[in-house]
Amino acid sequence: MATTNKKHIEECVRESVEGYFRDLRGVEPTAMYEMILRVVERPLFEVVMKEAGGNQSRAAEWLGINRNTLRRKLVEHKLIK
Repeated sequence: MATTNKKHIEECVRESVEGYFRDLRGVEPTAMYEMILRVVERPLFEVVMKEAGGNQSRAAEWLGINRNTLRRKLVEHKLIK
């Protein structure tokens, strides 16, 4: 991945997390890590699966995860049955 793309993704995440804290207006957050993973995973899997032409093995390889893990995550996010 090009450094500029990586920095762009990092900046998008940073801005989103900062916005999340602003929206809380002083209320303390809970379970942020899990919440962020859940909201990032679904669009990540949607885009990667689209770019991989629906090929789970290819998508898993691109993501650097086991195909069975990808399949389980796709089911969890209701992207497949």
